[in-house]
Amino acid sequence: MSFVFQIDDKLISEQLFEKKFVCDLNACKGACCVEGDSGAPLSDDEAIILQEIYPTIEKYLTPEAKKVIKKHGFSVIDADGDTVTPLINHRECVYAYRDSNGILKCSIEKAFLNKEISFRKPISCYLFPIRIREYNNFTAINYEEEKICKPALILGEKLGIPVFQFLKNPIIQHFGKEFYDDLEKIYEDFMMESE
Repeated sequence: MSFVFQIDDKLISEQLFEKKFVCDLNACKGACCVEGDSGAPLSDDEAIILQEIYPTIEKYLTPEAKKVIKKHGFSVIDADGDTVTPLINHRECVYAYRDSNGILKCSIEKAFLNKEISFRKPISCYLFPIRIREYNNFTAINYEEEKICKPALILGEKLGIPVFQFLKNPIIQHFGKEFYDDLEKIYEDFMMESE
């Protein structure tokens, strides 16, 4: 049976506490930048930001990515009517690049880490595998199970780190420190009840 916890108008899946998760890029090679039905979900504000920062991040993009962006734009609307990042050949995110180890990484985040821009990456990417869905009266916060993340589940189990703790920084960025502290309290209670 799956439980849902509530903080204000936010409903949180118990899987954020139950599942152990730590990205293992050496094993998955950044597959989340390639796999999926469409690009990374974007808010309207993020779509505008991508257009504004493009001159700075362009140097990190592949020639194929630049062609796709020139043809389709900095963001596109997918089959579900959502704003998302464009893809190369219906697979790889245009903002991804391969590092020297063949691992797909984010060119936006690279520019951020180089202190060239103040925007780190789309929040849907930063929070992955947490997915947020906005409804009229509440926000649903769920864990999204993906086959490509099996190595992350193995490493997370080995290190004993639940999903929400692995994603502490993006959770605080998006929801605030008080919300994260509330998650920690829920986790303590959850662990005590599980014993």
